[in-house]
Amino acid sequence: MTATSTPTGGTRTDGTIAITGNAISGNAVAVNPVLRVAPASPAAAAAYFGASLAFHADVSDVAAALAADGDPGFVVLDSRSTASWDQGHVPGAIHLPTALIPEQAEQLLDKTVPVVTYCWGPGCNGATRAALALAELGFQVKEMLGGFEYWAREGFEFETWEGHERRAADPLTAPAGAEDCGC
Repeated sequence: MTATSTPTGGTRTDGTIAITGNAISGNAVAVNPVLRVAPASPAAAAAYFGASLAFHADVSDVAAALAADGDPGFVVLDSRSTASWDQGHVPGAIHLPTALIPEQAEQLLDKTVPVVTYCWGPGCNGATRAALALAELGFQVKEMLGGFEYWAREGFEFETWEGHERRAADPLTAPAGAEDCGC
């Protein structure tokens, strides 16, 4: 008989054996690229994903917290250049380019208030560098995943040097006609 892999496993009607394990009769079976490295144990996965959430916030959650009545319990920091800030930034954000954090952060920020950093978007690690610089100075910090790009793409209002703007939400990044994605 010929061994073949199928999504469901079991014996196929053509007489071949479908396998979902790693071997049959001592012969190795090719494993797809997703499972080439086995998933982590549930305990390891819980530790990793829990840690990830301790370091990251998403655009929708930041926007919801800022829109709610009262103090959100954190400040938002835009770590981009002045030219980038002028093109658009999260309303109420503090502007502090990453290079200036070591000399200005302690005058602009309160170490008892967590800081959420952002930069341009997923292709930019400026928010990560800013978060590192702040953490090294003793600040509690999270990085806003998606940065300003996803803030604008999800249809949230932003400020420019000319005033307030809002773009239609990109249906590939935000649910059409819903308050949130339900994540």
